[in-house]
Amino acid sequence: MKRLIFTCSLALATACAQHSPTQPDTDQFMTDSDLEISKNRTKNLNTLERTQIQDWMKSQDVKYYPMGMNYWVNIADLDKLPRKNNGDKVSYQYDIYDFDRTKLYQNPLGNDNVEFGHFKEMDAVEDVIRYLRKGQEAEILVPSVLAYGTYGDGKKISNDMPLIIKVKVL
Repeated sequence: MKRLIFTCSLALATACAQHSPTQPDTDQFMTDSDLEISKNRTKNLNTLERTQIQDWMKSQDVKYYPMGMNYWVNIADLDKLPRKNNGDKVSYQYDIYDFDRTKLYQNPLGNDNVEFGHFKEMDAVEDVIRYLRKGQEAEILVPSVLAYGTYGDGKKISNDMPLIIKVKVL
């Protein structure tokens, strides 16, 4: 019995000694070629989505205006209005739709008393809210790269899905 315990202990000690600390394999890192492929895929997808969104806008009764961050909003010259600064606080809510205008979540998403610069929302949502006054609403058209990107949200928003977002400042 002592021999069995000793043999098992020795085998375990040898196995532990031979096991080096876990280091990521170099295969887990993207090569320059992989990065270039990914960059081109994102660029091509963004170009395709922008074209599709622009075609979709032509069939709408509402007019949309481009914003500097690569999304569209239904308020003319919104980016000419005063812009809130990092540290300013805001409460807001928003609903998310696909381009068939199907509402993806039953209840609005949002936050109360959040500081600009510390949002956990999409950059386009934070950007448009910076220009809106209390009680004001906007509808934004967001390419997937500015929304939930390649992975979606793991719930109702699939990968590479452009979105319509209706935002309201509370």
